[in-house]
Amino acid sequence: MTNTLERLVVRHAHRVPVPDGPAGAGGTAARRFDAALMSAGFKLSGDLLDALSGLAGDAVDGLAGRVLPVVREMVGDHVRHNVYFRDFPHGVPDTLDFWVSCLVGALADPEADVEIVNGSLNLLSLPKYGKYLHTYEEMLAAHDELVAGAGDRLTVLHAGRPVAAEAERLFLALAGSATPLTEEELDVLRELAAHCTDAVPDAIPVRENRALINRVRVAEGGDLLLDTVTDVLRLACALSLGDVTLAEPTEFLLTRRERRALLAGLDAVVRDSPAKLGDVAAHRERWKRLGERLHPHEYPRWPHARDVFAVARGEKKAPSFAGRVEALLGAGDVPGAAKLAANAPGVLFRSLDRLLRTDPDASGAVLDAAEGAAGQVSGRVLLSVREHLLNRTRKAKGTRVFANRTGRGVALPDTRPPLDPAAFRRLKDLLDDEVRRRLPAPAHLVVDPAVLDVALPLSGKATASGLGVLPRGSLSPVDGELLRFFVYWKQREYRTDYDLSALMLDRDYGNPQWLSYTSLRKVGGEHSGDITEAPDGASEFINLSLRKVKASFVIPQVNVYSGEGFDDVEESFFGFMVRDGEQAGRPFEPRTVRMKSDLHGPARVALPLAFVRGKEGDWHAKWMHLHLRGGFAFNAVEGNRVTTATLTRAVIERRYLTVRYLVDLMEPRQLTVLDGVPLPDEPVTFVGLDRPDGLPEGSEAFTLRNLRDLIPA
Repeated sequence: MTNTLERLVVRHAHRVPVPDGPAGAGGTAARRFDAALMSAGFKLSGDLLDALSGLAGDAVDGLAGRVLPVVREMVGDHVRHNVYFRDFPHGVPDTLDFWVSCLVGALADPEADVEIVNGSLNLLSLPKYGKYLHTYEEMLAAHDELVAGAGDRLTVLHAGRPVAAEAERLFLALAGSATPLTEEELDVLRELAAHCTDAVPDAIPVRENRALINRVRVAEGGDLLLDTVTDVLRLACALSLGDVTLAEPTEFLLTRRERRALLAGLDAVVRDSPAKLGDVAAHRERWKRLGERLHPHEYPRWPHARDVFAVARGEKKAPSFAGRVEALLGAGDVPGAAKLAANAPGVLFRSLDRLLRTDPDASGAVLDAAEGAAGQVSGRVLLSVREHLLNRTRKAKGTRVFANRTGRGVALPDTRPPLDPAAFRRLKDLLDDEVRRRLPAPAHLVVDPAVLDVALPLSGKATASGLGVLPRGSLSPVDGELLRFFVYWKQREYRTDYDLSALMLDRDYGNPQWLSYTSLRKVGGEHSGDITEAPDGASEFINLSLRKVKASFVIPQVNVYSGEGFDDVEESFFGFMVRDGEQAGRPFEPRTVRMKSDLHGPARVALPLAFVRGKEGDWHAKWMHLHLRGGFAFNAVEGNRVTTATLTRAVIERRYLTVRYLVDLMEPRQLTVLDGVPLPDEPVTFVGLDRPDGLPEGSEAFTLRNLRDLIPA
């Protein structure tokens, strides 16, 4: 179990717990460990190298044997990345010539059974198509070693305390997050909660996190953290190992002890506040199914719990809070609706745009209610409304983008009238003042400029799991000449074909061109070749010379052409590498990987990010984390290019609230921007993508690992 916790700490905190062990001369082993890490794009911090050098060599070697597989998996180097064309990116033929050669080879093979369907050749029936024609070792022999470049990624691993202490630290950070976690982080929290039973977070703002903590408390017989009836429903899902976000249905499987805990908690919530029965209607069918498992009629000592199921069955009336607000709006009483909504400040702030549009003459009363309730609204909601205002100016574009919990994206025309300018300014000032009041005022703030255009992580649902992944809407520079995308998948049971493609668009999001298995060489790039099954795992690559690309936008995508979806395969991930013009090396080189993200979701087309050409010819990545539903089979870039272009335009032209906004609101006594400037030698508050090596002791750091902690409570 210690190894499992150690793995979680390394992967999610980029900290290596220094093991307790005999002192020794482990310097040689530590340097060997460091060199092995560097081949994967990682490095030991100075403090960690010193700590390991003081241990026995065997202890360092044992630690290296556990940590190296973790970091290689983080970057996607734990699998073998072969390519169809052995010399890729060299030696990629013209698409038509390649298909003809495959056909000629099939005609020369007396055992080949070439299939013609509706007058078209079935490529999958050609013996040489879609399968590796050489071994992984033969592919490696065809490529020179990678020469290290100045722009290669180097992720620093820092020294950590013993495993138990680091696991508790990670648990408290995740449990106390002010924003919803990613699916992977929820899984980590679920696992850590079972081992950190003595750790008590100061607060658990996110309801999903609270459900996972309550699950452990039920097992321990401790007090439960329940404020609403929906908290009890989430706990029932957690106890049944189901979806605590309530996005997916859960089959309730509960022991007698768990049923009693749920009914007792439900009874206490309703007894203390009967009005909370109004929340039942939002999940009426789930409550009915849960009632069938809890048998509340068998427990007469908890009568208030029975009321919940009576409301779910329609036997008892309990108007919802939202329904009461809607009734006032339907009667044209906007000031009354705002006054009532102020009893649930989060509901009021999420409804401000609608209230201000419904009756502009009542904007004063609406904003008076908002000012009175602002102090009770979570920081995440305040920032969400502030970001919303960025896209409600008269100059805002006429498209809105929506994404559900699984990243399914839809772009729709924005038909809402603009807000009254005076009301807009008053609300903007209110939000800015309230956020500023809650932000810390550090003595010395040090900022890495690379983080300033990172979108605030207001929800883990807008970020995929992986290495170097930024929230949706973030902008990050591309600092190399060669851009290379990759996808890897391994089928679980059925023959599965994923297709990596790249759509190119001009500055008006038109004139589409693409690189794919149907267009192997085009627009300054090469495709590594189509692999159509992956029993042992398969990879596809696209190589682009940014200097040769004439398009303004490059949108990589992964299409499920046939077989198992992203949630069904044994493993699948996407990423991109950046190389200098002179760097060759293997098709996959972990040191050049800038981003690697797992592919998940029920949709069949993934759009991880887009690359945008700037006015000066420079390139930036715009992070999307979106999916298209696609068809069950035969998804291809040609078929979704219009939808992809529409979604890409909506994301690129939408304005997102970034770290720059919070930095501008902070009022430090001293500000240092790390643009060629050395680190100060005094404790500081650091904000950047990664914690730098040599940060003074006593400093506080906000990085991609814990950027959510910048969100004020």
